[in-house]
Parts: sequence; C-alpha cells; structure tokens
Amino acid sequence: MHDIQNEADSRGIAIDEVGISGLRYPVTFDDGHTCQHGIADITVTVGLQADRRGTHMSRMIALVHEEVATLAPQDLPIALKRGLALLEAPSLAVTLSLPIATTVTAPASKRQSWQTHDVTVTGCITPDTCTVATAVTTDVTSLCPCSKAISDYGAHNQRSEVTLTVTGTADAPYPLAVHEIVDLLRSVGSAPVLPLIKRPDERVVTMQAYDHPVFVEDIIRDVSLACREKGLKHAIRAKNLESIHSHDAIASLTYTG
Repeated sequence: MHDIQNEADSRGIAIDEVGISGLRYPVTFDDGHTCQHGIADITVTVGLQADRRGTHMSRMIALVHEEVATLAPQDLPIALKRGLALLEAPSLAVTLSLPIATTVTAPASKRQSWQTHDVTVTGCITPDTCTVATAVTTDVTSLCPCSKAISDYGAHNQRSEVTLTVTGTADAPYPLAVHEIVDLLRSVGSAPVLPLIKRPDERVVTMQAYDHPVFVEDIIRDVSLACREKGLKHAIRAKNLESIHSHDAIASLTYTG
C-alpha cells in the first residue's frame, strides 16, 4: 500500500512536535522500590523534518507497548534511543502520567492507609541530549503565619498541593526516586495529610500544624533548599487551597544549578 505520510513535502517547514496524546494504556511502574500497576495517560511526539509530510503514529503505539509498558524511569533513556531510531526523527518526547500510592502511618494510632500522588515522567531525546523529568504532586497541610500572629486563638489552615519536578540526564536519569520525592514533600508544610485519622491523630496533626505555620513561599523554599543540598535540578510549584479567601495562593521556582 502507498505510504502517504512518508511522502516528501515541498513546503520546507519543519514541525517542532507532532504525535499522539490522550493515549490511555496499561502500565506497570517499577523503579526497583515502588511497583504498581495502573492506566497511564500518555503523550508521544517527535520533531518532523521539513521534507517529510507526516510521522508514523502507529509506531508510537508500538513504542509504548514494547518499550514503556513497564516503566522504569532509570531505563527510559534506552527506550527513548530505540524510539528515536524507530520513528526516524530528530527528536522524541514521551510523557506518562499515572497515580502512585504509598502507605502512610497515623502519628498516634499508628493506623496505616494509602495516600495517592500524581506522578508524571517525561523523557526527551535528541542525537546529542537526553533528559528525564520525574514530577510528583501531593498534598500537605499549611497553616497561615499571619492568621496565627493576629488571632487570639486558632489560625486558618488548608490543604496545599505541592509539585516537585526533578530532572536527570542520560548518565543519571533518575536521581531522586518517587518515594523519596513523596517523603520530601510530606516533610514540608505545617503537617502531613492522612487519609485515615482517628481523634488522637487529629489532635497531634492539628497541634503540629499550629506549631509550624508556613506561607506558600516557605514551602517552595524549603523544598528547593533540600534539593540544592542534593545537587538536583528541579522545579517546584505550590498552591494553597485557601480556606478563608476567595482565591488560592501560588508560588513556583526553577533551579538549574
């Protein structure tokens, strides 16, 4: 059959990205510590040469099925290199997003439960460069320092969504594992968030939050400081889902070393 997308194009215009998005596909996330099965939302794109009419989208599905259906972030550069050859492209990017759950323990009752975090792994490759970015989003509690300072008793608090993205290279593609990112994020803020919490736990957590008030700026600075001490390239975004304001509070920063 005639391969139309493989025809030459005379317009002389290269395309930055072309490919597929919204592919929902079974994936096993296995980084050697965390192993879970789920349905990932996947995007695969390539750069398209100026003289090519189209790309091979069916090959992108084959790449997902054969190379990343078991997702080990530390091995992603190998899959990307194979994909670059398979798709005959100057660049390739693969993004997989899925929820990952970790067990958490309540501070007083010691009851365990599962806390779910959103994980996104993005790999990008050209003939000269390769990067792997691992992003984790989770919730913490934040208590407002101003509210505590001006109130006779109590202070407003809320859940905060914090996202940390750590970027590695081909030589060290996965410098901080997902469970380590989760532990780091849950250590900042005023207190952790817990799915299963009994009254003694609630007492501990609310008092912990009251003793550790933080602004959204404090959260991202604390995370960034921990990452800088480890020599990690990173980006952080935090959002306080404000409980007494009709807006949210946000902050972000990027550190490239």
